[in-house]
Amino acid sequence: MLSDSFGRIATDLRVSLTDRCNLRCAYCMPPEGLDWLPAPEQLTDDEVVRLIRVGVELLGIREIRFTGGEPLLRRGLAGIIARTAELRPRPEISLTTNAIGLKRSAAALHAAGLDRINVSLDTLRPETFRKLARRDRLPDVLDGLVAAAAAGLGPVKVNAVLMRDLNDDEVVPLLRFCLEAGYELRFIEQMPLDAQHGWKRAEMVTAEEILAALGREFTLTPDDPRRRGSAPAEAFLVDGGPARVGVIASVTRPFCGTCDRVRLTADGQVRNCLFARTESDLRGPLRAGASDVELAEAWRRAVAVKLPGHGINDPSFLQPDRPMSAIGG
Repeated sequence: MLSDSFGRIATDLRVSLTDRCNLRCAYCMPPEGLDWLPAPEQLTDDEVVRLIRVGVELLGIREIRFTGGEPLLRRGLAGIIARTAELRPRPEISLTTNAIGLKRSAAALHAAGLDRINVSLDTLRPETFRKLARRDRLPDVLDGLVAAAAAGLGPVKVNAVLMRDLNDDEVVPLLRFCLEAGYELRFIEQMPLDAQHGWKRAEMVTAEEILAALGREFTLTPDDPRRRGSAPAEAFLVDGGPARVGVIASVTRPFCGTCDRVRLTADGQVRNCLFARTESDLRGPLRAGASDVELAEAWRRAVAVKLPGHGINDPSFLQPDRPMSAIGG
């Protein structure tokens, strides 16, 4: 198992397949973009699948979430998903995406073995989308959501990050949209993971503010806490249910004590926390001929030293050098 000194066991693996993205969201990267990883530094499809297999067969990984950057930009995505679905025990396979291109790929990804999908959608207003994402692609995202639901990639979840004075007035419209379409909405507090290192706590829209805004229009009832388990989202029934809305309050209501996640970057580095300042290299040993057992042991050592929490609320906190696009969600 992938256990740490605080008794947590990692069973959920987030795999970044690329650091590239076709949007330039303000809370993630600058308008001009970033320098992408050189191709030789990225894991090949075979290397990605091998490390996933080590995680599943030797280390107890039960859930695989493919992320980016934007994972739909990875040419071998469907093949990676299909090979992951062949592993035993078969892990649950999900994908976090901005949905650009999902309209034409959703059915094929589901056929390959993808179980469900999370789509990032921060606004329903085209002009706000252009300001936030610096691209005019809102129709593509909405089409992708429809295609995901039609392909059976449910429950389709929508992730929304609110930016003060930009889209923080869309709390209720976003939930109404998701309720009508049958999607499950989760608001995420903006985290200090932008490439510009410009995050400021005072500018962050908090979970308390989000819930207050929702509470003025809907009756929210806390969902059964036993259903949450180690999930990051605190869920609420909307007007008695069955529809639910979630809030991921990584900053103001941290859930580090129940964290079961570990991350693998596109260049083969293990991150035992989203906000970790250090990484552990698996690409080097893999390419040097390490056995599966040796890779598994290196992975165990990487997770064993995980800190008790992310430390965002500590005065000495420093953002990780890598931005979200290079870490994976």
